Amino acid sequence: MKIGMVLPIAESGEAGQTPRYAEIRDLAQAAEAAGFDSVWVYDHLLFRMGEHPTAGIWECWTLLAALAEATQRVELGTIVLCVPFRNPAVLAKMADTLDEVSNGRLILGLGAGWHQPEFDAFGIPFGRKVDRFEEALKIIVPLLREGRVDFRGEHYSAPNCELRPRGPRPGGPPILVASTKPRMLRLTAEYADSWNTAWLGQPTLLAERRAGLEAACSEVGRDPATLEVTVGVVVRFPALSGEDAEPSDPDKVLTGSAEELAAAFRAYEAQGVGHLICSASPNNGEALALLAEAVGVFRAG
Repeated sequence: MKIGMVLPIAESGEAGQTPRYAEIRDLAQAAEAAGFDSVWVYDHLLFRMGEHPTAGIWECWTLLAALAEATQRVELGTIVLCVPFRNPAVLAKMADTLDEVSNGRLILGLGAGWHQPEFDAFGIPFGRKVDRFEEALKIIVPLLREGRVDFRGEHYSAPNCELRPRGPRPGGPPILVASTKPRMLRLTAEYADSWNTAWLGQPTLLAERRAGLEAACSEVGRDPATLEVTVGVVVRFPALSGEDAEPSDPDKVLTGSAEELAAAFRAYEAQGVGHLICSASPNNGEALALLAEAVGVFRAG
C-alpha cells in the first residue's frame, strides 16, 4: 500500500497564516526524502464558512507544476481538482503536460466541487454540477486515453479535439474520482482508474463507504477489483498543537503512537486499500517527522 501526505497550501489559524511556496516546496522535498510515496494538494479558490472571515488558498495547479520540478520521485496528486474551475479539454491538455514535466508522476484526482461561495465569487456556475461533471469526463477521459475526442454537449464542447504532443504515458495519467453518492459513484465505476473516499479515521468506517462503490460497479458491469481504492485519513498530533480535548468523533481521526498508527495503516491495507492519503493536524515539519516514523514502522512490519 502506498502512503502519501497532503501539503498545507491554505490559510489556517486565527492569524490567517498561509505557507509561502518556499515552505511548501521544502515540506514536499522532506516528504520525498522521508520515503512517502506521494504528495497531494487541495483545489479551492477561497473558503467562506458561515460567519467566519474569508480564508484563502493558493491555486493548486500552479503549485503542482512547480513541485513537479522541485521533486524527483514522489507521485503528485490533486485531492481533488474541481473540474468546473477549468475547461475540461484544456484541463486534459494541462494534465498531459504536467505528466511530461513530472516524468509520469501525476495522479489526476477529479471532483465536481461542493463549496458554493467560491463558485459565486469567481463567477463559475454552481448548478447541475454532476451533469457538468459527466460531460467533462466524456471529454477528459478519451482525450487522455486515446488522444482525441469529438464531443458536443449542453455544458461543454470539444469538437474534433486532439492532444498533441503526448506526455510520457500513452494512456495519460491515472484518473482518480472522489465520490460518495450513487450517481457520482456510477461515474467513478464507468470512467476512473481509482476511487477516493475521505475523510476517514479509523479503518472500521471504510466498509460502509465501499458498499456503495461495489453497487455502482455491479450496475455498470465492472469488476470492483479493477478499481483502485484510495482513502483520505485525518491524522491528529495533539501534542504538537497543544490540543488536549478528545475529538468530537474519535472514529473520524487517527491518533496515537507510531505503532498505533502503523496498526491502523495495516488494517487499511488488509481491506485492499491501494493508496492512503494522510492529512496531518497540525500540518508542518514536526508532524511530517512523526508521520514518517509511523510509515517506517508500517513498512517494517
